Amino acid sequence: MSIPILTDRLWFPPVDSALSDGLLALGGDLSKDRLLLAYHMGIFPWYDADTPMWWAPNPRFVLFPDNLKISKSMKLLLKRNAFDFRINQAFEQVIQNCRQIYRPDQEGTWITNEVVRGYTQLYRDGYAMSAESWQDGELVGGLYGVRLGNIFFGESMFTRRSNASKYAFIKLVKKLRQEGVVLIDCQLHTQHLESLGAIMIPREVFMQFLKRELPAIPGVIYELNDTRNSGKDICF
Repeated sequence: MSIPILTDRLWFPPVDSALSDGLLALGGDLSKDRLLLAYHMGIFPWYDADTPMWWAPNPRFVLFPDNLKISKSMKLLLKRNAFDFRINQAFEQVIQNCRQIYRPDQEGTWITNEVVRGYTQLYRDGYAMSAESWQDGELVGGLYGVRLGNIFFGESMFTRRSNASKYAFIKLVKKLRQEGVVLIDCQLHTQHLESLGAIMIPREVFMQFLKRELPAIPGVIYELNDTRNSGKDICF
C-alpha cells in the first residue's frame, strides 16, 4: 500500500486509510493551518530526518482527566509545593529542552527546526501552551502541547530534576479538568503515562470525541476528508 505524499494542497487522507502502525502520509509542511487541520482530524506529525510523517494510530493512547492517578510520593510533593508550577512563562525554553533532552530509547530527536517554528507560531497564536516546573528560579521540567476546545493534545515533555515533568503534568491535568477539558491525547503508549492513568481507546471513539468537543477552525479554508464525514470532501 502506497503512502500519500502531501503537497501545498491543504488536505489529509482519511484516518482509516493509515497503515497498521498508524502512518498516514508523508511530506507537506508545519504551517499553522495544516497543524490545526491535522489535530481536528486526529493526526499528529513526527519527523524522520527532514521528512514530515503524519500519524493516526489505532488504538489511541489517552487520559481522561477524572482518571488521573497520583502516587503517594507525588501527593507528598504536591502537598509541600516542591516545584513552582507555571503556565506559558517559557514556552520556547520548554520546546528547546524537549528537543535537547537525552532519551535512552530514542536516537536523536524528532523535534526539528521546523517543528520548533511551527509550534512556536501556534503558541503565539494562542493554540499551543506549556506547563512548567520551576525551582529556585530555574526551569527544571515541563511539557508542551496544543489546546483546542475541550481537548488537550500533548506533544513532548522533559525533566532535569526528579519528578519535575510529572509534577507539571499532574498540575496541568488538574487545571484543565477544572476548565472543562474532557480528554488528553497522549498519542502513543508509554509506561510513564500509563502509571498516571492513561489508557488505549479505539481510534473511532477518539474521533467521536474530536467531533463533539472541537470548535471549527477560524479563518481556515481546507478540504476535509475523514471518517467523521463519511469520506466526503467538504470545503469550509
